[in-house]
This record gives sequence, structure tokens and C-alpha cells, in this order.
Amino acid sequence: MKNRSFWKIWVLTGLLMAITTTITAQETELTLDDLFATPKLTGTTPSRPVWAPNSQHFAFSWSEPGDPGRGLWVSTKDGKEIRLVSDRASTFVRDMVWTNANTIISLRGNHLWQTSLRQGTDLQLMTVETGAHNLSISPSGNQAAYIRNGDLWLADFPSKQNRQITEIGIASISNLQKGRYSRPEREIGPGIWSGPTYKWSPDGKKIAIHVVDRREMRKVPFPDYLADETNPNEVRRSYPGDPNEIRMVGLLDVDSGNMIYLDLPDPHANQIIDFNWSPGGDLLVDTASDTAVERTLFVVAPGESQLREIWRGVRESRMYTSFGSSWHPDGQQVVFLSDMGDRYGLNTIDPSSSKSGPQLLTDPSYDVLSTPSIAGDALFYAGNGVNPYEQHVYRLNISRGDPEQVTYLAGRNDGYPSPDGKYLVFMHSNDTSPSELYVVNSEGGDAKRITHSPLPAFTERTWVAAEYVNFPSLVDDYTLHARILKPTNMQPGKKYPVLFGPVYSNTARNRWAGNYSLVQQLLVNKGYIVVQVDSRGSDGYGRAFREEFLLGFADQDIEDYASAVAYMESLDYVDPDRIGIWGSSYGGTLSVYSLLKKPGLFQVGVAAAAAVDPVFFGTDDVAIVRTPQTHPEVFERKALNYAANLEDKLLFIHGMQDHVVPFKTTAMLAEELIKQGKNFDFAFAPGATHGWSGERNYDHYLFGKLIEYFDRYLAEPSE
Repeated sequence: MKNRSFWKIWVLTGLLMAITTTITAQETELTLDDLFATPKLTGTTPSRPVWAPNSQHFAFSWSEPGDPGRGLWVSTKDGKEIRLVSDRASTFVRDMVWTNANTIISLRGNHLWQTSLRQGTDLQLMTVETGAHNLSISPSGNQAAYIRNGDLWLADFPSKQNRQITEIGIASISNLQKGRYSRPEREIGPGIWSGPTYKWSPDGKKIAIHVVDRREMRKVPFPDYLADETNPNEVRRSYPGDPNEIRMVGLLDVDSGNMIYLDLPDPHANQIIDFNWSPGGDLLVDTASDTAVERTLFVVAPGESQLREIWRGVRESRMYTSFGSSWHPDGQQVVFLSDMGDRYGLNTIDPSSSKSGPQLLTDPSYDVLSTPSIAGDALFYAGNGVNPYEQHVYRLNISRGDPEQVTYLAGRNDGYPSPDGKYLVFMHSNDTSPSELYVVNSEGGDAKRITHSPLPAFTERTWVAAEYVNFPSLVDDYTLHARILKPTNMQPGKKYPVLFGPVYSNTARNRWAGNYSLVQQLLVNKGYIVVQVDSRGSDGYGRAFREEFLLGFADQDIEDYASAVAYMESLDYVDPDRIGIWGSSYGGTLSVYSLLKKPGLFQVGVAAAAAVDPVFFGTDDVAIVRTPQTHPEVFERKALNYAANLEDKLLFIHGMQDHVVPFKTTAMLAEELIKQGKNFDFAFAPGATHGWSGERNYDHYLFGKLIEYFDRYLAEPSE
């Protein structure tokens, strides 16, 4: 530019200003229809990668922008060569495993396909049973296991035969197969909220399986009003204090089909976090009580079924938490994720010694946020060592001692190391970019992007990045943290409306959150300032801050939002008379309780799928409210007890097939509000579940209602 004449600079500047003005004019046209059009603006999110056993390639399912379906893609370890290896005419790829360094078996529809990298072929190998899922290759590579209707099947490649090897599965009592709790009466699979499925032993002779039995759980009707006649449709769904699902671990002999169940304590009150085989055939079983108070690690020796407890931790203040475990790279010690200190950390313990206690491996100044992945002689894990808003992948080389940061792209990063530990594929997203795959040398260097998923209509727009701020709590000594999105064309002297939401814990994060991120961008585009706060219960700020949420739902965390409102009102561009709040699930709870317990704090609230009566919480929620038998006072904290306080504008959103937060509970609160003579609004969806925000048609309709509501009461006042 230094060698160009002044008039050329002036002309170019004018052109750039004109182009910017044009782009800005185009970007103001963003609509709800744009966000929920097909194909999606953000394209197809790549699947988690699967590494070849020799660490030379990794595979994933994905499709290029605008292409339907999911193909099978393979990349070299360094990301320099990426190609589609599946037949474009074949069905979507749903699962994949490597049988050797050059061959991939993938599940597409009711068939297994065999893809050879060496020969460049992609051929249909054999038929499997309808509904097959959770594909896993045997150690020999000659057969694969899969789950179908709650039972384990084997697909034998040489004979092309399928064999059912368990008789465990019992069909669901629900005849409407949607919603979180429409699950089989008994199955091999995870629990309703978490848990493993099955894993082969190193010699391929046994399979450890997770069996879940729900036949002792309460039957709860969730009426289906879309049937020819109203169908009561029962599902198994317990409440706090009820019997929970029974979770067991079995050792299945592959040849004989014989099953031995491990004698785990209180299977109706303890969940199986995970189980893992050591290279020598020891089985590590990781359990925790549903309340999260107790955590126990067991080991089962090869050829035995006797459990040996190697560690047990008890803490009454523990609540929802991150657990995980694996075998140390030496194959002898155990590494487990726990919160014994102020932060989550990885600890190691020697199962052979009854005298040695856990030893902390990771940096105690930040939280470890994932179970370790073992690769080569290193542990890979996610943590928030940079700041609370970001998640990066770290490597701990056992022979070198100190953890090393591997990812450096600001945002959220989830890692998948190669078996030899030399490369790391990671899923990255941030405030303005949906999830994409990258690969990096774990010793250092620049990351290479593997996928480019969004449509041109997405990449051609300018999306608003967030600011991250902190401010003091008004009720105690905590420092609170928030994420703020502002309109790009803010005018000096003008005051703008503020929307808190979606509110929840762990929201002040630099990451892409699917439909929520798209809706936030639309709201900012319409002139709203969007704020998210890490209220107490969030990770990243120490154990005390996190565990204050125990027994304290809709209490001190609402004070955190009051502090955040005060901070926003102190800014000269914020209109203190136009502040709203919205969220779903517990975010809906925060929204409605904020209006009822602190009238006037927010002028408008939208409460979606809001849990408003702890009596109807789920059995997993005993981790935050315990039970009516032990803490009856908590279960009196019903929203309808505060119904007389409603002064502000309130819109309820609820799906009538929501099994997690029953529609009944919002209906009961609505009835009480009517009796109290209160005015409020309601948007319901007859077939929507708890996950309405990601369900086709319901997402467009209900987000539309949410935006219309805020526009009606908070948009720019008419002149």
C-alpha cells in the first residue's frame, strides 16, 4: 500500500466501505427460517475419529457442505491426504471399526461394508440384524459384536453368519418410541443417563457387559394425544427416593455363552461409571452411588469373578461430578479422575498394594475435564488450564513428568490420540465456528484442519464473537464470570435490551452450542445483548463454588443472576427496564424461579421444559436434592408456592412427551397461577420431548415463540 497513490487508497477505502455496508445490509436479513432450513447452515458435524491400529490413518463419518448423508472418510495421520472411501450410493455410515491397518468395517443400514485402503475397494460384506448398533471388533479381527434389541450378537466375517449370544433384552412397555425413558425393560446398554455397554477382553474369550434392568421402576403415564384415541402410554420413570434401575456387570464366555454376574453392592443405588480390561486381562470396575457420595474402584483378576476393592472415597458434599478411570500405560496401575482436591485431577493407584494411597498426577491449579486416553506411554486428557472459558487437550508423558498442552486453538477441544501417542485428532469449536476435526503432532506444531462443514451461506456471514468478563458477587466473596455477545453496530448513547440465556451452569464457555448458538446470533442480529453466566454449580472455579449447588437449586444461583443484572445495569449502553431471561430444563427452572422469587429482577422470562417441582425430579437428581426421606425441606421448594409473586411477563414452553420434566408439573403450576389471577402465556408441542430445541419442526416453532415474546415486550420502544 505504501507505493500506491493517495487517490487509489481513497478509492479502495470507499469501495471497502461500500462492500462492508452491503454485507451489513445483507446480514440484517438473517431469519429464523435461515437457521432451520434444510440443509442446515452449519452442515454435517463430523463423527468422532477412529484410529487405525498402526496409527497411520484415522477414519470418520462426514459429508461435504450441501451433500446429504454420511460417508466414510479417511485421513493420513498428518492430515495431508483426506479422501472419501465409501460408495456414494451406499447408505449412511453409522459406525466403524478397523480390523487391521488397512481395512475398515462400517455399519450402513442392515449391512456391514468392508473398505480396503490397499486395494481401494468398498464392498458390501454381509447382512446384520435390523437395528444393529454399537459395533465393536474382536481382538482377532474375524468377527464383530453389536447390540440389537438389548442383546449381544456376533457377526462372523468368514462364514457371514450372525449369532445371538445373550438372551437378556426385554422390550419397552412404551408403545411410543420417543423420549428419554422409552427404554427396554432390560437390556445390554448404558443406563438412562450414563454407563458403558460392553467390552472385549484382550484375548477375545470374554466380553464384559453392562446389564440394566428397569422392571422395578415406577410406571408413569405420558399421554399420547396424537394417537387415533388418546393413549396413556406408560414408561418406566422413577422419582427421588424410588427404586432406580438395577445395573449389573456380567462376564460373558464367548464360546459357551455362559454368564457370570459380579457381586457388586446395591445395584439399585449404584451406577457403573465404566469398566476396562488391562493388557493382562484384569478387569477394572468403576462405580459410584447415585447420590455421588460414594465412589469405589474394584479389580477382578483374570479367570476369576471375585471383586477386590482397591479404593473407596466418601464425601457427603459431593454432587453431580465427573468420574472416569483407565489403566496406566504400564498396564499395572490404575488412573482415575476424581475431585479429592479443590479441582478435578487424575490420580494413580497401585492395585497390588493395600498400603499405597492415590497419587495426584495432574496440575492442581485447574480442572481435568475428561477420562484419560492411554496412547503410547502417555495420558491424554482435557482440562481448563488456560482459563475457565476454554477446554484444551493435555499430554502427560509418564517418563517426563509434567503435563504439556497439545491444543492451542481458543475454544473447546476434545482429543483422540493415535495409538502410538504421536498424533492427536481433536474436535474444535468456538463462539463463531461449529465443531470441526483438526490433527496435530502431539510433540508440537500447527494444527491442520481436516473438515470444512458449514454451507457457504454460513461462512459468508460475520458471526459475533463473545467477550468474557468477571464481576463480584453481591452476596459473598465469589468472583462471577460471564460471556457477552453484543450487536456489531451499537450506537453511542443508545441503550439496548439484554437477554440472559440460555441460562444454565457451565455456559460462559467459548464453544459452539448448536441451535442455541444460532438463536443467540439471531437475537444479537436483532439488537439484543446476550449474556450467559457461570452460576454456582459450574466447573472451573473450585470445589466449594461447584458444590454450593447441592440442596441449593433455585436459591444462591439466582443471587448470582441478580449480581449479573446489577453488573449489566452499571453499563451505560444497557436499558435497565428491558432485561429478560430464558432457558430450558434447569435453565427453565432458573427462569421461572427468578421471576417468582425476585419480582422485577427481569421484566420478561421464557421458561422451557422447566423443572418446577422437585417431587417429580428423576432418580439421577438425588445427586443434587437427595430424597424426600432424608431432606424433606428441599422437596417443599415447589414453584407453585411462590405463584402469588408473579408480576412480570412469563411464557412457558413445554413438550408433552417430555419424560425428564413431566408436562404435568408445568400444568400444575399454570393451574395455580390461574387461581391466583396471574397472567402468563403458554406454548406447547404435543409430540416434543425434553430435547425440543433439537427436534425438527418443534425447534423452529418454539424458538419462534420465544423470539416473538421477547420482541413483543423488550424490543425497541416505538417513537
